[in-house]
Amino acid sequence: MKRAPSAGVVSSVRPGSLADDAGIEPGDAIVEVAGRTPRDIVDVQFYAAEPEVEIRILKANGAEDLVVFEKEPDEELGLEFEHATWDGVIVCNNNCFFCFLKGLPGGMRKSLYMKDDDYRLSFLHGNFVTLTNLGEDDWSRLEEQRLSPLHVSVHATEPSLRRKMLGNPRAPDILEQLRRLGTLGISAHTQIVLCPGVNDGEHLVRSIRDMAGLHPVVQTVSVVPVGASPKLEERAMSRDGIDLKRPSPAYAREILRLVRPLQREFRARFGHTIVQCSDEFHLAAGERVPGAATYQGYPQYENGIGMVRSMLEDWRRTRRRLRNAPGASPVLRRALIGCGAMIAPVLNAVAAEFSEESGAEVRVEAVTNTVFGERVNVSGLLCGRDFVEQLRGFEADVVILPRASLDYFGRQFLDSMPAEAAAMHLGRPVGFASEWSEVLAILRHGPEPPHRNAVSNGAFWSEPRSRSRRAAVSLPR
Repeated sequence: MKRAPSAGVVSSVRPGSLADDAGIEPGDAIVEVAGRTPRDIVDVQFYAAEPEVEIRILKANGAEDLVVFEKEPDEELGLEFEHATWDGVIVCNNNCFFCFLKGLPGGMRKSLYMKDDDYRLSFLHGNFVTLTNLGEDDWSRLEEQRLSPLHVSVHATEPSLRRKMLGNPRAPDILEQLRRLGTLGISAHTQIVLCPGVNDGEHLVRSIRDMAGLHPVVQTVSVVPVGASPKLEERAMSRDGIDLKRPSPAYAREILRLVRPLQREFRARFGHTIVQCSDEFHLAAGERVPGAATYQGYPQYENGIGMVRSMLEDWRRTRRRLRNAPGASPVLRRALIGCGAMIAPVLNAVAAEFSEESGAEVRVEAVTNTVFGERVNVSGLLCGRDFVEQLRGFEADVVILPRASLDYFGRQFLDSMPAEAAAMHLGRPVGFASEWSEVLAILRHGPEPPHRNAVSNGAFWSEPRSRSRRAAVSLPR
């Protein structure tokens, strides 16, 4: 049996997992699951969601093997793959004037230049998609596999305005598409990328109300500022006459003023806030971020919604732990935390408290974004080269960088620099963290290689049960 390059090739196997017990190894390829040829990771999960499943494997040495798994339906096999999809990626058919990819300089990691709009990646990793390129085969698959939740870029619910923003005169009515998802039992987390003077003001209020009217199909609506590099700003101004400026304090306060009455209305009406502004709007406005309950479990955390509150709540718990059960003294006494300029004041305030409570010396250093421009000041868009060039020479036992600056798997910065290369360039250990509890763990035990983000965004297709039955039988062919 032959296989296409990279089709279903296993990149790693979780130790102690079903796949590990069955002898599956990196380099093996999953070529058949329950008699079906999988097209992607989604198919593997879907077809394997049975109490007994046969999986045909093509070993790296060319031998063929058949493994029968006895397991709980919702139990993962423990496999990672080289690629999420094996039949290509669905490419975006839009021409948005604010598309972040169009402002990318050269030398970034290759995956960033892939203009994907693939609903499977939305299900697996929380990527935002526009749903403008769905054919009936895609809708049939959505109905069969109920890939929920999806993450959908809406930007505007008025069809003409949305088509203008997407640069796609054939873009379907997004409200009709969201309703159709609802009939299939699929929910959605949505986003509005706010472009000043284009989809804000009354357009923003209308879009939020339209989508809230589809709750609970629409679970959340995030309002995030456009992320524009100098190259993209120049392009949008010269081509469309649109100024893609970052939110000023006055503009951020105005957006929050528009959204807050809607939040109160939806909480009273639905019991859920539904709409949230990104942390950047709160920080730019100089206002406190909302309380933890407002974020409803942080479903749009990776979109910059609730990161600051989550960090502050984690610090509150970590501080209580330090006071009530001090534990071991830090092995690494001096830490340097690198971050974006916007979050630096918040981190500085917490770092002072952390230093006092832990006995360690923690310093925060804001890193300027020289790749995308100084106005792009969030930590997740900083490149490896900026970290190493601007943090080199500081006295510290360990440098701690934001986990958000790495890719999904924790392997690379935006500019393709490997995560492990930062330590080599800085000449000292480097750890990655999103929370203060992780900072404490690094100081006490030393840094570990960064882990991937949370497991698949989408749910499995069965109710979880007890995990008592667990076996794998290899049947060589």
